Amino acid sequence: MKQLLTLLFAFTITLSVSAQEKILKVLAIGNSFSEDGIENYLYDLAKADGQQIIIGNMYIGGASIQLHVKNSREDKASYSYRKVGLDGKKITTKDVSISQAIADEDWDYISLQQASPFSGQHAVIMKDLPELIRYVTSLKKPHTKLVYHQTWAYQQDSDHKGFANYDNSQEKMYAAIVNATKKINKMNDFDMVVPAGTAIQNARTSSQGDTYTRDGYHLELNFGRFTAACTWYEKLFGKDVRKNTYKPEQVTDKQAKIAKNAAHKAVKKPFRISKVKI
Repeated sequence: MKQLLTLLFAFTITLSVSAQEKILKVLAIGNSFSEDGIENYLYDLAKADGQQIIIGNMYIGGASIQLHVKNSREDKASYSYRKVGLDGKKITTKDVSISQAIADEDWDYISLQQASPFSGQHAVIMKDLPELIRYVTSLKKPHTKLVYHQTWAYQQDSDHKGFANYDNSQEKMYAAIVNATKKINKMNDFDMVVPAGTAIQNARTSSQGDTYTRDGYHLELNFGRFTAACTWYEKLFGKDVRKNTYKPEQVTDKQAKIAKNAAHKAVKKPFRISKVKI
């Protein structure tokens, strides 16, 4: 009996160590909106919770799904591959192809997204998304799951020319994004949608107001990006981000509380606005 208990104890310790040593690996095939979403603060949130994560972002500014498909057909090494390692340091490698990035790690998740001007245009998305899914699926490991990144509507006074697709209305743009991602969420290809767009829209209902971008469309560098990172953290790890202790130095306690609440509410209700009364 004593020997059996010793073996059970050793087995339990082994399982515990294995769980602690698990490294979550996520790769985005995106653009500047994936840069805003995962390159900043996601690593720090994971670290504060004792989690290990490797983050990759295949970056071309303004890249659409159509461009990703074109690059995949040619196996074109035209991406800036930004990779955040276990030490939290970011290394950027120029002229990398999608196939090279997928082969670089044993990814748990690979994220896809549309360029922001077309993020609420389901018909435009679906012209190329199935081909990109097939290409990525042909290269990824069997256990690797696909994620769709729901991006955010522009600021109300944005001068981005793509805003005209939504009559220069934040409300119409957000509604269109929700409609598109609802349909994408029903596809069997994706394991999850990360509702960063809803998190930002939730945060806009707070006392912080419509201040979540730095130029009308890219996220504000501190509390804006932190809100998106909180959404990614809760979706990837399945943990309530409100209980995470991390806060960027440049973000006030109030801004951090808004960000975490907005993200948590978005994960709970990804396709509707939930007010943040802070």
